[in-house]
Amino acid sequence: MIELRKINTFYGLGHILHDLSLSVAEGEVVALLGRNGAGKTTTLRSITGLTPPRTGEISYKGHSIVGLGAHRISRLGIALVPETRDIFSFLTAMENLSIARRRGSRWQIDTVLERFPSLKERLNNKGRQLSGGEQQMLAIARALLTGPELLLLDEPSQGLAPLVVSAVMSTIRELKKERVSMLLVEQNAELALQLADRVYVIDHGTVVFEGTPERLRADRQVTTTYLGVGSC
Repeated sequence: MIELRKINTFYGLGHILHDLSLSVAEGEVVALLGRNGAGKTTTLRSITGLTPPRTGEISYKGHSIVGLGAHRISRLGIALVPETRDIFSFLTAMENLSIARRRGSRWQIDTVLERFPSLKERLNNKGRQLSGGEQQMLAIARALLTGPELLLLDEPSQGLAPLVVSAVMSTIRELKKERVSMLLVEQNAELALQLADRVYVIDHGTVVFEGTPERLRADRQVTTTYLGVGSC
């Protein structure tokens, strides 16, 4: 589905990703773990064209997407749910959804609202009037309306109450059953490992572990050194 080969991404003079390589196969959920500042969000921004890599290759369905504008990458079927959610605060929830809707998407407004029924009661509320959990649901619903084949999720559980986290993760599980390819950045390692087929751990922009959730759980050195926990 997508393959990153030795990409190097910078913010100004700051070298963030160092020859980073990873891949997500069709229908696969891959978790990208690491401490704060490890380069996880930069990896997602590199894929979506928001912070293009200076060197290296990103191939999506066998075609290079390096150098394409973010809007063109989105049109190819890649959607990002950013850590900051980035909903339009002065538009209603319905308006936020309507501007993302695309013809031909397997997800339409009615179908995404079935996944997040609590949003139905808040459609006329402006984005700034929604709770953090409602904003996260709206951000995921908006991404689905674009009809993605690859969904990039940046910290979907961050700052949410446990009940809301459960609802969001339940939706991700349902998308996995539908074989939506996903690259999941998540600070809660155990949540990510429950969902992932494979895992990458990065540190200072470099991959330091690649394998299955079971292998990561068994590797105490990696979990202690790079995730700050004794076990996952």
